[in-house]
Amino acid sequence: MEIYRVGSRPSRKGPAETFTGSVRVDPLFEAIAPGRAGGAMVTFEPGARTAWHTHPAGQTLIVLSGCGWVQQEGGPIEEMRPGDVVRIPHNATHWHGASPTTAVTHIAIQETLEGERVEWMEHVSDEQYRK
Repeated sequence: MEIYRVGSRPSRKGPAETFTGSVRVDPLFEAIAPGRAGGAMVTFEPGARTAWHTHPAGQTLIVLSGCGWVQQEGGPIEEMRPGDVVRIPHNATHWHGASPTTAVTHIAIQETLEGERVEWMEHVSDEQYRK
């Protein structure tokens, strides 16, 4: 058994290459073989969001606080609130983040498949975000 104490893993800023706006990533756990799941708690300030991306084995978001948005390519922007669980299918192009006026914090869980857990794409434009 392992216990990861609060503060034992430093927070980091979401890199500008893959995020728009102010984002904090707090690592929670990494996959330990033979397991494949890893997770982080991610906080997006108002208007902050991920770039478009996919996960080869999908992703699950568990919303802890605030109000956020999530969109799968070709679909509408959906609101997500505390207690919501969002399951994103494997290889589905999507983005997620805060609403324009409210921060959001969620836990993001994804699995590593053949050494990959995420493929990043272009940033979500302001026009796409405001639709």
